[in-house]
Amino acid sequence: MAKRISLREFQASLSQRLTSAHRGEARRALLGVASGSDYWLLDLTDSGEVVPMPPLTSVPLTKPWFAGIANVRGTLYSVVDFSAFRGHEATRRNANARLLLVGARHGSNSALLVDRTLGLRSVDDLDLVQGEGNLTAWAGDVRQDNQGRKWTVLKLRDLLADPSFLDVGS
Repeated sequence: MAKRISLREFQASLSQRLTSAHRGEARRALLGVASGSDYWLLDLTDSGEVVPMPPLTSVPLTKPWFAGIANVRGTLYSVVDFSAFRGHEATRRNANARLLLVGARHGSNSALLVDRTLGLRSVDDLDLVQGEGNLTAWAGDVRQDNQGRKWTVLKLRDLLADPSFLDVGS
């Protein structure tokens, strides 16, 4: 059975590992997230900050996958429900839901709403799945863990430049 740790210990550990990764100490680690029934991996240098979901302000005349605007420590972020954006069921807004503040490093205050974060994953522990075709420029390699789960690498830079991601108006 897995060792149980408090949320505070988990956040401190994750923060330490993210800081180490940004300094180049964890070269091959990726942040794992669940969005709908899919698992995604984000490069730590692109992933930004992970925060619990704050209250969202809805914006009229936007697409259904645009979840709204969030105020995080005085900065406004446009929030995209990543599952709904991909054409799946909307993300449940519960205690597990998280915002990935992904755009600040790339010059935009964008956030992705995901079901939950799953911690760091090492690329060395995941096998590349050959022949998995991705239909979008922002969906990268597909990898499989030892439990048979498939993880898709999310290319944030490409997602943030995708015209359909930028067009939130209905």
